[in-house]
Amino acid sequence: MSESTKSPIKHIAIAGNIGAGKTTLCTQLGKQFNWDVHYESTEDNPYLSDFYLDMKRWAFNLQIYFLNSRYQQILEIQGGTKTVIQDRTIYEDAHIFAPNLHDMGLMSTRDFENYFTLFKTMETQVQPPDLLIYLRANVSTLVSHIQSRGRDYEGSMSLDYLKLLNERYETWIDGYSEGPLLIINADEIDFFNRPEDLGKVISQVQGELHGLF
Repeated sequence: MSESTKSPIKHIAIAGNIGAGKTTLCTQLGKQFNWDVHYESTEDNPYLSDFYLDMKRWAFNLQIYFLNSRYQQILEIQGGTKTVIQDRTIYEDAHIFAPNLHDMGLMSTRDFENYFTLFKTMETQVQPPDLLIYLRANVSTLVSHIQSRGRDYEGSMSLDYLKLLNERYETWIDGYSEGPLLIINADEIDFFNRPEDLGKVISQVQGELHGLF
């Protein structure tokens, strides 16, 4: 594709496990590049606190809520004129969280197949991100971040649950081929407290964007 025919960058997405630092990095990159930020619906999510108290009862409801929310965000991004950075992707819902709940016996096969068929239909209607940023973090880093933000509903989350999610993230990222991918090791940097670390990330993102423009 020639320089003159390249489409403008509209959609940057940050992927990563619970506590990896997605929301923080979305906020910082949004300020740096003057991008709109689409956050994950956690504060106004009507299922999240119930889910952590009774995962089996609320797993399907929660995943449908996230899938619908993410789909609406992507349609808004694609139909808009501004560049948007998105906190978590629709692919993570379908390839990591929902199948993990199914494998743990917390979502029935009937519900999972219904969910995944809906995702495949939605996937045909949307474009992948122009750039996907994956925050890779080990379980100890995730736990440290989760504890520091002190959300009550996350207090009952098990280490095994985070470990299983991490394994699925690595499998998904290894096979990700939908578009450009930037992997950032969140174990080695602190872009919230260390300006020099944030500067390194910004430089990496700028390098990727330069290749896209």
